[in-house]
Amino acid sequence: MHIIQILPELNQGGVERGTVEFNRELVKRGHQSTVISNGGELMPRIEKDGGRHVLLDVSSKNPLTFFSRVLKLKTELLKLDADLLHARSRVPAWLCWFANKKLRIPFVTTVHGFNSVSKYSEIMVRGDRVIYGSSAIKDYILKNYTTDPAVLRYVPRGIDMDHFDPARANHDFMAGFRKQHDLENRFVITIVGRITEWKGHDCFIRALAAVQKKHPEAVGVVAGGIWHGKEDYFQSLQQLASDLGADIRFTGSQSEVREIYALSNLVVSAASTKAETFGRTAAEALAMNTPVVASAHGGSLDILIDRQNGLLFEPGNDRDLAEKIEQALQIQFKNMREHILENFSLARMTEDELAVYHELIDTAGLNQ
Repeated sequence: MHIIQILPELNQGGVERGTVEFNRELVKRGHQSTVISNGGELMPRIEKDGGRHVLLDVSSKNPLTFFSRVLKLKTELLKLDADLLHARSRVPAWLCWFANKKLRIPFVTTVHGFNSVSKYSEIMVRGDRVIYGSSAIKDYILKNYTTDPAVLRYVPRGIDMDHFDPARANHDFMAGFRKQHDLENRFVITIVGRITEWKGHDCFIRALAAVQKKHPEAVGVVAGGIWHGKEDYFQSLQQLASDLGADIRFTGSQSEVREIYALSNLVVSAASTKAETFGRTAAEALAMNTPVVASAHGGSLDILIDRQNGLLFEPGNDRDLAEKIEQALQIQFKNMREHILENFSLARMTEDELAVYHELIDTAGLNQ
């Protein structure tokens, strides 16, 4: 089977990482995999892992060049002779929609986020099959669009369990990180993710400041780079921590995320004004046998089993988060890695997504 995935760019991000990982898994299973994008730092990984990358401008929102780019995409699709076309973002999906009108290649879309409700976003629910990654996304689709529920398929994102394996953690890095940030003999509470308002870093800082009044052994780690244009927000977070006397280490972006999870006693996913579509941070941390406290909305509701492998708190409520962190200090959590392995592994995601592809291709064959 020849699968084409199409997305705007291949820079860092959950959708981009997922595309790269899925390309690798398709090749490992003997399928032909092509990714179409406008390039990016992850682009070399596609061909290194045995797939093919086609460089096209499928990211620009310029309406003046739209139809010329449709023709270029159609030309490439004719050359590639694919069995299935999978769009992972709105601009590529619109380009596919027009390029594929006469080609009639089975067409899949994935709704990766809570996009603004509009005709522009509606393209993501117009695939022959529409994949969603969490119960919250399904509810969002059915509430806002007149989509036939029969075309919807649940395939949550998958965690690479070979990589996120406690046995593979680099203990030299962990020891160095602990020493560098003075974390020895402390209860390390970590928030991982880029610095931007909706990730809830301010809520995390307020909650941690409250917890530390009773539990001075607790220390916070903020591991994440500053999102574009959010330098002022980052400075406000540093000032907030200083004003509240919160003991927090701002460590910047970290490439050894696996090791950050492993050295943490607790990971917090504090998304506030916007829910996590899936909740990759929570799933990755659990895969490393680190319990999680997460906002009770979005994908976290699917991933966490409350009071078993983590705790849920009211989004944006720093008092509730502080209470849940204090509870976490006393609980012996279980069913962490096992739960992710069974339900949210990359292998499980690959098999589920391939099942959607086979079903659609078989149906298309019967209808021809």
